[in-house]
Amino acid sequence: MTDTDEGLLKPGIEKYAGSHTSPEMPVLAKLSRATHLRSHQPQMLSGHLQGVFLQMISHMIQPGAILEIGTFTGYSAICLAQGLKPGGKLFTIDCNPEMEDFAAPYFEEAGLADKISMLIGDAGGIIENLEGPFDIVFIDADKENYLKYFELVMPKVAPGGYILVDNTLWYGKVLEPDAGSDRETAGIVNFNRFVQSLPGVENILLPLRDGIMIIRKKPEFS
Repeated sequence: MTDTDEGLLKPGIEKYAGSHTSPEMPVLAKLSRATHLRSHQPQMLSGHLQGVFLQMISHMIQPGAILEIGTFTGYSAICLAQGLKPGGKLFTIDCNPEMEDFAAPYFEEAGLADKISMLIGDAGGIIENLEGPFDIVFIDADKENYLKYFELVMPKVAPGGYILVDNTLWYGKVLEPDAGSDRETAGIVNFNRFVQSLPGVENILLPLRDGIMIIRKKPEFS
């Protein structure tokens, strides 16, 4: 068996993977349908395969505190909150106040209303006023500011904690010769390059969906 990317590129591979993954929670299926009906950008939803992945990661780590940057309609927040320790809390930030009304009923239906705190406003300013430490941070917001968010949250991540970053393959645009020609792609490319050169972390970029970078903060890194 060779280690190549050929298998990942075969048509239908993601559908096959999804069909061999634990079923979507009913509340998440309901939220997904509502997002596709009411949102102009439903592709921003984490979706079944990535959602179960986030849920698995959270269960493995059993975090006491999670920070999410980019709530959208709340799908990933519900997935990540599944693994919280008793008394644990997830803080999720979004700049769009309409998302609060959209997501709140689904947080309630999932039995997570007391575990998820939604914060509306500029992510940079909100992050600066959060104390931490966070065991997991999930970044899925405006791509041109990924590096800014990373640098803001890194001091607030617990030693040995994890940062998960979505869309780090950005529809394959990271491979294009003119990858720096638009702000979003340039933001992703610069972020990926920075993380790869940072001595205080261990990282892996997984080709799951649109790419998820998993970053572990080394315990000795301050």
